[in-house]
Amino acid sequence: MENEALKQKVIEVLQTIFDPELPVSIWELGLIYEINVLPINNVQIVMTLTAPGCPAAQSLPVEVDQKVRLIEGVNDVHVAVTWTPAWDKSMMSEAAQLELGFM
Repeated sequence: MENEALKQKVIEVLQTIFDPELPVSIWELGLIYEINVLPINNVQIVMTLTAPGCPAAQSLPVEVDQKVRLIEGVNDVHVAVTWTPAWDKSMMSEAAQLELGFM
């Protein structure tokens, strides 16, 4: 499978994972900074959370890892959580900002 097609499938899965406190997917929130499909279909994801003390800090990266592993063709997954740059609401998609009343 071509890297771009696999990356698109990863994005589709990320759109099904929601922040427990907000009715918006982590993709729409802008929590995913990077998706790299490396040789032999290893997927590397760099993500952040809305706040370091976020209750989902433990569960969200695990959920991302588990769901991305289920994609056909994925060999291995590595999810890295970063706090740089710090997330802020300007990183959300317009749809998410509308949904949460920021626009």
